[in-house]
Amino acid sequence: MTVPAVTHAAKRPAGDRYKWMALTNTTAAVFMSALDGSIVLIALPAIFRGVHLDPLAPGNIAYLLWMIMGYRLVQAVLVVTVGRLGDMFGRVRIYNSGFAVFTFASILLSFDPFDGGHGAMWLIGWRVLQAVGGSMLMANSAAILTDAFPKEQRGFALGINQVAGLGGMFIGLVAGGLLSAWDWRAVFWVNVPVGVFFTVWAYRTLRESGERGGGRIDWWGNITFAVGLSAVLIAVTFGLQPYGGHTMGWTNPLVLGLVGGGLALLAAFVAIENRVTAPMIQLSLFRLRAFTFGNLAGLAISIGRGGMQFVLIIWLQGIWLPLHGYDYSDTPLWAGIFMLPLTAGFLAAGPVSGYLSDRIGSRGLATGGALLFGASFLGLMLLPIDFSYWVFAVLIALNGIASGMFASPNSSSIMGSVPARLRGVASGMRATFQNSGTAVSIGVFFSLMIAGLASSLPHTLTSGLTQQGVPAHVAAQVGGLPPVSSLFAAQLGVNPIQHLLQPSGVLSHLTAAQQQALTGREFFPNLISGPFHSGLVVVFAFGAVLALLAAIASMLRGTNTAAAAEPSPDASPAPAASPATSPSSD
Repeated sequence: MTVPAVTHAAKRPAGDRYKWMALTNTTAAVFMSALDGSIVLIALPAIFRGVHLDPLAPGNIAYLLWMIMGYRLVQAVLVVTVGRLGDMFGRVRIYNSGFAVFTFASILLSFDPFDGGHGAMWLIGWRVLQAVGGSMLMANSAAILTDAFPKEQRGFALGINQVAGLGGMFIGLVAGGLLSAWDWRAVFWVNVPVGVFFTVWAYRTLRESGERGGGRIDWWGNITFAVGLSAVLIAVTFGLQPYGGHTMGWTNPLVLGLVGGGLALLAAFVAIENRVTAPMIQLSLFRLRAFTFGNLAGLAISIGRGGMQFVLIIWLQGIWLPLHGYDYSDTPLWAGIFMLPLTAGFLAAGPVSGYLSDRIGSRGLATGGALLFGASFLGLMLLPIDFSYWVFAVLIALNGIASGMFASPNSSSIMGSVPARLRGVASGMRATFQNSGTAVSIGVFFSLMIAGLASSLPHTLTSGLTQQGVPAHVAAQVGGLPPVSSLFAAQLGVNPIQHLLQPSGVLSHLTAAQQQALTGREFFPNLISGPFHSGLVVVFAFGAVLALLAAIASMLRGTNTAAAAEPSPDASPAPAASPATSPSSD
């Protein structure tokens, strides 16, 4: 009788070691993939200067938007598909290939040989490939953990992965500022040694431990979803640019056609998924209240979180830091530093909320986090443009804490609501909601900000310039600058006044004091601060509404019963406190 005991004891530690190695490797992968979704956001001024791209040239706003949105779009489209490929051909095989693709793309991103628009297209193209590798990592990491961990620990492992992913998104804001102060290429270099190490480690240590084979790719579902979502986001980039005398292009027939066609394809995608034998997503999971309302709450929070980060960076880099004496070339670094309370709040609250959700349930924590998230938006809405930093720091720290309170319990609730055999699919669907929300958020918040600026910015620019001696007709011409261009300039730390007045020769006819005022770092931020605040009120009010909707959805999720209804045949009974299995985890 001692032989079986010895054999069991010999095997158990090896299994324990493997699951922790799998958790470490996949957590690093998810963290790195998420970090690259946000690291570029704050480094854009350095990147535009590095490739010598004129930020005010017509059409260049599309480069900015696609450097940000393209990565998230690819992940939203591919994460479920590459998860299915992992089920068919081996999760570890697809995951390992994803690490190699991600690292290879990072190397090419850091060696951009072009300038101007060609340099921007090089970056956008290789960012797309990088996102493909990131999707392969994100989709299959959850499935690898599901295979490696026993049933009673899967919720914990998946929660760690979720916190790592969102933590990477927050840390990317700080890392982008720090690295771009050294060299804009460093935001891509940082992936290379990490990627090489973990790629080699993954190939050496990870093994296939789950079932594979069978099934097939839902080609029509994949095509309609990818083309439909892409069409909507392409329409957003055109919709943000002036058209026919309007401040934005939402009346442009091309925009209307892309939006209509994209929505029609997404509707066709839903119809296809109801009819095919191997659908891209499992629509039957939406019959589960906890799954449906948890994902709806997560979508609302991800839209609010992504848009808020974008707006805060514009506020810091384009207005607050120049008003406080910081050179435009230094604003990415200091914006990252001043955003640290946001990151610290999330990193402090995320693990704690995951621990507490195992004991007191997910629904109350997630709902409370959503409400606190909305309250932080209301606090930011009440701040003046030239705020006191400690008040700002407290508010963004509360926002980070709120995100941490919401993220892990919400993920645990979603994953705990589905049968064990569908957890890989459910994780991919959850990631699709999150990435789609982040991709859409930039366009939504940018549109709302432009709408807020449009009412007062032209008059403010015109009157401010005439007060400094600029002829009325030239001032009116500059005042007619589309609001999106001013917002774009603020994001990239550029003084558009100097840029626009120099070709006309107006500056040479002004006094030295007037020239210094117009070309200094404070004139433009002071000039747009009033209209910008009008835009902030609009976007923060919208963010608060999204948070309220997330809180309502979170409350409506009910209790998790599906996971308990279909226990894994090879697992021992789970403790009642496990969020992945307990009927009362909410």
